[in-house]
Amino acid sequence: MANHLTLRSGNPALSSETFKGISMASSGNVMTINGTVNKTAFSLLLLIIAGSFTFSGDYNWLIWPGFIGGFIVAIITIFKKEWSPITVPIYAILEGLALGALSQMYENLGVDESFKGIASQAILLTLGILFSLLFAYKSKLIAATENFKLGVFAATAGIGVFYLVSIILSLFGIDNQLLNPLNGGLMSIGISLFIVVIASLNLVLDFDFIEEGSEKGMPKYMEWYGAFGLLVTLIWLYLEILRLLSKLRSR
Repeated sequence: MANHLTLRSGNPALSSETFKGISMASSGNVMTINGTVNKTAFSLLLLIIAGSFTFSGDYNWLIWPGFIGGFIVAIITIFKKEWSPITVPIYAILEGLALGALSQMYENLGVDESFKGIASQAILLTLGILFSLLFAYKSKLIAATENFKLGVFAATAGIGVFYLVSIILSLFGIDNQLLNPLNGGLMSIGISLFIVVIASLNLVLDFDFIEEGSEKGMPKYMEWYGAFGLLVTLIWLYLEILRLLSKLRSR
């Protein structure tokens, strides 16, 4: 059995408290890595279908209902993990509706169609990072050691504080230009690149969490919860890649 350490992830869905209070499942009804992969693939398919729908038309009004609805369902999923087989597909659909509409907005940001194709580029980069890090993790090229986890967790927490301060400032009419997708300044691009790197490294911790869940014999529904954790990280990564590409195209 692999040596999994106490600190799990900067991902709030996959923390050190996740397995507490969950009884081990009976033989034949346990969480497996293959089962989690299948649930993740199905959830991503739902997200892509929903996103394709809103991307194909003028559905900007669905951005906030999708994100807010997804956030509510995510909170329910975190506190009621046994509901994951129902809540995770709903979460994927709601987030897909929001992401599709938001991606369509990014496509129309520039003049002379200079931003066209940015969404597909962001999707390919997100999937490329996912599969590259999965390969690196499975082949032991990268390991979720204690220092690695502490570093990623600290960086993720710092980014969370940065987001929170930006939200508070926006309530007072002060926009954080470092997060402006049209800000092509080197510092702005550097910050986005740093966030993309940290979001990517969170995937390694998510893989480690899923592997530990399967080794501990967690109940079958935790496959859906593991898929949910990966979705949270992938959505964050996609949004930040989209923002980074937008900044690069603005230069």
